[in-house]
Order: sequence, then structure tokens, then C-alpha cells
Amino acid sequence: MDPTPITDVPATRPQLIAPDTWLIPNLAHAGDGLYLPVNSMLIRGREPVIVDTGAPVHRALWLEKVFGIVEPEDVRWIFLSHDDGDHTGALFDVLERCRNATLVTNFFSVERLALEKPALPLERMRWIEPGGSFDAGDRVLQLFRPPIFDGPTTRGLFDPKTAAMWIVDSFACFTPGSLDADELPQDLLEQVMPALNSAVSPWHAWLDRAAYARHVAAVEAFGARTVASAHGPVLRDERLDDAFDRLRRLAGAPIIPTPGQELLDALLAPTLVEAEA
Repeated sequence: MDPTPITDVPATRPQLIAPDTWLIPNLAHAGDGLYLPVNSMLIRGREPVIVDTGAPVHRALWLEKVFGIVEPEDVRWIFLSHDDGDHTGALFDVLERCRNATLVTNFFSVERLALEKPALPLERMRWIEPGGSFDAGDRVLQLFRPPIFDGPTTRGLFDPKTAAMWIVDSFACFTPGSLDADELPQDLLEQVMPALNSAVSPWHAWLDRAAYARHVAAVEAFGARTVASAHGPVLRDERLDDAFDRLRRLAGAPIIPTPGQELLDALLAPTLVEAEA
């Protein structure tokens, strides 16, 4: 059974963010007129590449958006950044429809998915670690470990042909609706992006600042001009420079608290009033 679809959110459509490169956006409620992006990506080159497969709650809409851009039989690659549910929502649908596609993943993702999902087809896979790459016909896509991640299997993807990067769970930020960082309030980026990066990767508090700065610099050195992520806006130019600077400042900084019991009590209060009436 599919999860209950998210309703009453702004409609989103696939966006061309770089040559041959489409953002596949969806939104989830985040309160106070804000939404959490739940994105994936599609590279429609000589050998089309689906980059992650969305969340289960958006499954039907995600399939409609992706296969409105590319025919399933034309897809040659499915890149799975990691095994979290909001990146694997339509994975089995894609494997079923895209019979000519190879799944790019890694050993540990397959092991973890085996605990909750049907067996994946090993004969249709390629296991690639950070620092590796694969040839998608008219481009060689490079894998790297992102600066922020909430799972050990995470790998980002960089396309040297277009200088577009998929940075997975790094650079998460709420939005009032737009998926372009240039259209978001600067204070939203400055306040929410560090908080969500901290929530995703609270281990930043124990990082050696110099060592982490070297890792961030190595990712920045790819020279990406367009950076898309699963839970944030598309970043370019000055907004991208600012985002990398925010990452560097997280190293050794205190964990930013997430909402606790006070928020839960506030959310439950209307229900309790109704029950007492």
C-alpha cells in the first residue's frame, strides 16, 4: 500500500538546471508557510541517468514527472546515492520499467536494503565507491563523498561535461516554494541551512576543523557551477560559495538543537482540546 500522498503544497514541475540536467522536485510541509524540498535528478544525455528515485509519499507524482521527460526504455543508468527511504521511493518501479538500466550503488547499500525490501537484481548492478566513475556515453560521471551525510553509504555525483553536481543531503533548507536559492530570503539560507545540516550530521561537533576544511575544499575543487541536493534549493555562484562557507563553519561548532517536547505538546494541544470538549 502506498503512503498517503502529501496534499496542499505548491505544485512543482521538473526544472532544467543545466544542459541535459533536470531537477525532479517535490515538496513536503515544514510549517509556517515553509516546505521541505524532496528532490531527485535526471541527466538526459546519450545514456540517460536517473539520480535517486524520490520518497514513497511522492511515488506516483515522481514517476509521472520523470517519465514525462524520458522514456523508460531509454534509461541506461539508475544512480542510487544511498539507501534512505526518501531516495528509494520508486526504486523498484524504475527497475521494472527501465529494463535496459544498470543500477549504480555499493555493497553496503545493498546489504542495508535487504533488511526491508525485496532482493535487488545483482546482475543489473555496478558497485562504485567514492573516487570511482562510470561512463554514460557522452560523459563520465564521478562519485565523491559529500561534506554532509546521514548514512555511511552516501555518494554524490559530479558531471564534468555540464559542471552540475548532485550533493545529496548537503545544503538542506526550507523554502516558501521556490527551488532557486537566488529567490529565497537570505536570512532563511543563513539560519535554516546550518540547522538542517546540523540535524542531518550532528557529528560535525566532533570534527577537526583543518581536516574537515580539506574535505570541503576537495568537493569544492570539482568546480561545480550548479549544485542540486535532495532537500534544498539549486545553488550557483555567490549562493554556492556562501553554502560551502557555512559547511566549513560547522566543524567543531555545537550541535544546533532540533525541536523537542515543547513542539510536540503544541502540535497535540488542539487534539486534546477536542477530546475534552
